[in-house]
Amino acid sequence: MYRYKIIIVDDDRLLQNSLKNILAETYDVMIAGSGEKALQILKNQEADLILLDIRLPGIDGVDTLRKIRAMGNNTSVIMMTAYEDIKTVITSMKVGASDYLVKPLDIDELEIIIEKALENIKLKKEVEELRKQYIKEFDIDNIVAESEGIRDAFKLAHIFAKSDDTTVLLEGETGTGKEVVARTIHCRSSRFGKPFVCINCGAISKELIESELFGYEKGSFTGGLQEGKKGKIELAENGTLFLDEIGELLPASQVSLLRFLEEKEFYRVGGTATKKVNVRIIAATNKSLEEAIIKGTFRKDLYYRLNVAKIFLPPLRERQEDIIPLIMFFMTKFNDKFGKNFRSTSREARAILLQYPWTGNVRELRNFVERVVLVENDSEIQPEHILFLRHQIGNNFRHAQEQELKLPPTGLDLDELIKKLILQAIEMAHGNKAQAAKLLGMSRPTMIYRIEKYNIKV
Repeated sequence: MYRYKIIIVDDDRLLQNSLKNILAETYDVMIAGSGEKALQILKNQEADLILLDIRLPGIDGVDTLRKIRAMGNNTSVIMMTAYEDIKTVITSMKVGASDYLVKPLDIDELEIIIEKALENIKLKKEVEELRKQYIKEFDIDNIVAESEGIRDAFKLAHIFAKSDDTTVLLEGETGTGKEVVARTIHCRSSRFGKPFVCINCGAISKELIESELFGYEKGSFTGGLQEGKKGKIELAENGTLFLDEIGELLPASQVSLLRFLEEKEFYRVGGTATKKVNVRIIAATNKSLEEAIIKGTFRKDLYYRLNVAKIFLPPLRERQEDIIPLIMFFMTKFNDKFGKNFRSTSREARAILLQYPWTGNVRELRNFVERVVLVENDSEIQPEHILFLRHQIGNNFRHAQEQELKLPPTGLDLDELIKKLILQAIEMAHGNKAQAAKLLGMSRPTMIYRIEKYNIKV
């Protein structure tokens, strides 16, 4: 069983021995006769609780406490003081003491205050353990952020987490990681340990969205639960409500949500009594709400109420420096899952992957890596492993040709056009002629013939 570690900081040897005799049966006790000695102990080992006398030789108790906090040490501290030093106790509480004891010490009071302090420590340790498990489950500490855009996004997420009630709006295409950012804000905030509740506003029918958000009273409508039901807002009490795809919310529901954001209270569907809850709202959208306002599909006042703190997540195609690190991250993950041994991506495959549009963003890339690691047996991803992506690139290219490539009235130089396409393909393939030929749908000999014909320097 874990034994809590307590440091007694007092220069009175009689009190040192008395406290040690009282506490040693239950706790591991260390003695420090001065503030300097206490700081030295804390540099070498951890403690759960410090009993710190205010009057000490050398630096006094308050300055010792200041230095402890300056070390970044958040160990709970109980000040010990004579009756006439009560004003100094107030100063120490402001510096970071959790409680105080007045000398001569009452043993019963001492035991109660220590138990109370250690109970709070136990709860904090449990919350931190939960936080670690949460971070591990959702890979929050393993976010790949090589690009400046994503680094800036997560920097803002950590800043916004410090305020536990500021509404946050996340913007970005589908699959860019908006829910991960929302969970990061929740995890790093003081609301962690309370519910994190998600609702996709675009996945629920217009008839049910308000009852899902606000709940309903019994007998409100046919098919509902007989006893009524709590909505997502109530379920998120003291925690975080994540409203995904907020741009899909219908006008009537937008009015109800706006009222809740402004007043922090709402009515259940079919109810007459208002309900108040303490919940943080994080909203996300994959479309421009400004454009939706112009079109008249989204309320301007709701947008301003949501847009208190905004984070934009750029699409994957605009942050190529994240693509290969993300592939390596997911490769490790699926190696463990499927018992494979992929370690890298070949140069030819990398050229294709960096040029692929990734319209589904990180979600699409994750699915791609899962498929390759599951199906193939190799140590690195090869071009032949990703034929299905090249097929998609080909389709996209042919579609672009059909949609955009038109013969101008003045005509064009076909040889010059072919030369430019070959140069682009060689650049994409990093000088690999065979790969460049595949990108253009021609054989390698034909590619070599064209290179020689147009005197192209590779």
